[in-house]
Formats: sequence, structure tokens, C-alpha cells
Amino acid sequence: MLSRSATSVVTAALLAAGCVIVPVQTEAYDPACRLVTHRIELQPVVLGQLNSCSGQGCEALVLASLGVTAVSAVVSGSIAIVGNVAYWAEHRAGCAAPTPSAPIAAPAT
Repeated sequence: MLSRSATSVVTAALLAAGCVIVPVQTEAYDPACRLVTHRIELQPVVLGQLNSCSGQGCEALVLASLGVTAVSAVVSGSIAIVGNVAYWAEHRAGCAAPTPSAPIAAPAT
């Protein structure tokens, strides 16, 4: 018989079975800078579900699907962090301070 914590783990695994986390690029227009900004978001995608299984084979399948979900979250999260830092730098470089309307006079010497 499974303990209460083991049952919780198995239930969570069954709910997450066949789920992977993928990075998705989104775009938006920034009117202040007059450029298109990008951002990477993470979205879960369900590949399949475990409908019926029993015995040790089921336990191995649940553990494997949990491993795939965890690995995809780590890899996709890393991609999102690196991509968003690059997009932030791109936005900072493309969105310069507005130029003054009148030229600044040089100080008299």
C-alpha cells in the first residue's frame, strides 16, 4: 500500500503525464520607441495522457514522464532567460532617448 506522500506524488505525476514546457516567442509594438519588442514565455503542452496502466511498468512510465516534464522545464526556462535578456538588450539599444528639438550651444571660452 502506498503512503499518503507517495500517493500525492503519483497523483501529481498522472496529472502531469505527457506534459512538456515549451518556449514561445511573442511580439508587441512599443509606440514610445516605435519598434516591435519580443518576449519569450513558457507554455505547457500536453503530448498524451496515461489512461490505464498497472504494476511496475506504470510506475516506471510515470517516473519517466515526470523526468521529461522536469527536463523540458529546465531547458525551456534557460532558453527563455537567455532570450529575454537578449531581447531586453536589443530593446535598450533600439530605444534611445529622444533628441532635443533645439541644438545645444557650445559654451563660450
